[in-house]
Amino acid sequence: MGFGWNTPRVKPTTLFKASVLAAFLLTTGILQAAKPNFVIIFTDDQGYGDLSCFGSKTIKTPNIDRIAKEGRKFTSFMVASPVCTPSRAALLTGCYPKRVGMHQHVLFPASTKGLNAKEHTIADHLKGQGYATACFGKWHLGHHKETLPTANGFDTYYGIPYSNDMNHPDNKGKPRGGWQGMDILWADPESTLTKWKTPLFEDEKIVELPVDQRTITRRCTQKSIDFIKANKDKPFFVYIPHSMPHIPLYVPDDVRDPDPKRAYINTIEHIDTEVGRLLKTIDDLKLTDNTYVIYTTDNGPWLPFLHHGGSAGPLRDGKGTTFEGGQRVPCVMRGPGIPAGTVCDELTGTIDLLPTIAAITGKPLPKGKKIDGVNVSGLWKGTEKNSPRTEFLHYTSRGDLEGIRSEKWKLLIKKPRRNPNNKPPEVFLFDLSKDLGEQNNLAEAKPAVARDLRARMETLDAEITKNARSPWLKN
Repeated sequence: MGFGWNTPRVKPTTLFKASVLAAFLLTTGILQAAKPNFVIIFTDDQGYGDLSCFGSKTIKTPNIDRIAKEGRKFTSFMVASPVCTPSRAALLTGCYPKRVGMHQHVLFPASTKGLNAKEHTIADHLKGQGYATACFGKWHLGHHKETLPTANGFDTYYGIPYSNDMNHPDNKGKPRGGWQGMDILWADPESTLTKWKTPLFEDEKIVELPVDQRTITRRCTQKSIDFIKANKDKPFFVYIPHSMPHIPLYVPDDVRDPDPKRAYINTIEHIDTEVGRLLKTIDDLKLTDNTYVIYTTDNGPWLPFLHHGGSAGPLRDGKGTTFEGGQRVPCVMRGPGIPAGTVCDELTGTIDLLPTIAAITGKPLPKGKKIDGVNVSGLWKGTEKNSPRTEFLHYTSRGDLEGIRSEKWKLLIKKPRRNPNNKPPEVFLFDLSKDLGEQNNLAEAKPAVARDLRARMETLDAEITKNARSPWLKN
């Protein structure tokens, strides 16, 4: 018998020691279920139509497609601004950029503002739970010490502090622009060192000036791989905001296609190769089942640059506009509980990442700091059919309120930038369920819908304006 009279007795002291040890292990997390890791890959100016899994016929992205195959593709995934800086602020803080004072276009090398370290970022939230946190890539939320990643929850930073077409310290002396200028630069790979003065930061210091942009995508990926290997036994968060495919485009010499007409294709396919290296590392370390990998981009394609810019696919327009091509972006993700090979057409976006990650890790967000994102973990895992997000505000690249999405309806009220004749704004109303390309304006046919949507967007914007918080400002 298993419990006969000869079963040895356990001394009370032994039981006490065992209970103390168990309590210690629980508090240190050894016996707790491992918290999931998070990797967010955030490219720059990549269009909705620039992945094979989103319909590209010219760009091959097998590794990024693999994320969709092993996870979920999101087809109505939005960014909160059609340009870099405000879009990045929204991703990290879960707020419309206006709420955190980062809505008025992009930062430049001479800018004297940045993301306020008092804001609560994804990195802050995860670091507070014992995560190792790192940012490798383009930051663009302030290059001053008080605004860098290391002031906003990241243990370490390596990357370009603003856009890769900006020069330290005053943004002067740049080469010719336009697609013609980009052709010249592509034909001369050494131009990254002779025509630009773009800096590379490590933590809070410039370590390379100018940065060799030919290798920056590969180096940021390698930094991410090294960081993951070093922290494989604890939870980690790696944010990889690549500076490409923002112009000027550069790739390593060993993979470069000399044809400038293929510059953009070459750049995206190089990014895809680097994503493949990252995925292989996660797989080799047997971290796949406990790691969320999210791939998306900061805004739509920069269309005037032609073959140095991307494609919005079926969407209207691109970067800098509030049409879908400017703010609807490709997104694929895989991770614990995400059903493989599935597609989600529900409305969500980068603004929802922070509250969703908070829900997944089980630690509530701090009280008293309002955000605009919502928890969409049910959409990630396929347990909810409908998104808790039913509305989405559209702000211009300059931070002006311009529209709202509500369920299937989208309203845009576009004021002329320069208006000496005092022309009235153009009003657009689209039924996105039938008109993804925004070609059929229903504003005159549905005036009541347009009127109600306008009132709603103004109400929402008034609350944000009233409760907006200040960015960091240099004294």
